[in-house]
Amino acid sequence: MAVIYLTKAGKEKLIKELEELQKRKPQVQEEIARAREHGDLRENAEYHAAKETLTNIMRRIVELDTKINSAKIIEDLNIASDKVFIGVTVTLQDEDGDEYKYEIVDLEEADPSINRISVQSPLVEGLLGHSEGETVDVQLPAGKMKFKIIKIER
Repeated sequence: MAVIYLTKAGKEKLIKELEELQKRKPQVQEEIARAREHGDLRENAEYHAAKETLTNIMRRIVELDTKINSAKIIEDLNIASDKVFIGVTVTLQDEDGDEYKYEIVDLEEADPSINRISVQSPLVEGLLGHSEGETVDVQLPAGKMKFKIIKIER
């Protein structure tokens, strides 16, 4: 089972989603039973839609359960705060002098709209293990760029 790294808030969010899906599952099962009563299942769109919904719910429940059970909480780990790793916030400066601030999180918690980027992203992969003050060449999809690590916070 692969370990994933989550913040406490990220794990709580997954647990809440799991609980909501577990509550919804019996409702969808009832929809399937009602649709089955309408006769010929081959041409019963309501039945097939409910079955597909149930399959998706079951798949997500298993996925969430696996993630929750294999999650390590970033705040509980002794991660170095002087290097770029998951769980830190890093301030970068590009070659044009523009500054960017990103929180580095697992893919499950990534949300670029609020500057939370995945540890699996090309930018972060290029920065991992580097320290404040270093200038790093990072291979991005658009080409190679240089970034200076201005600040690392935990």
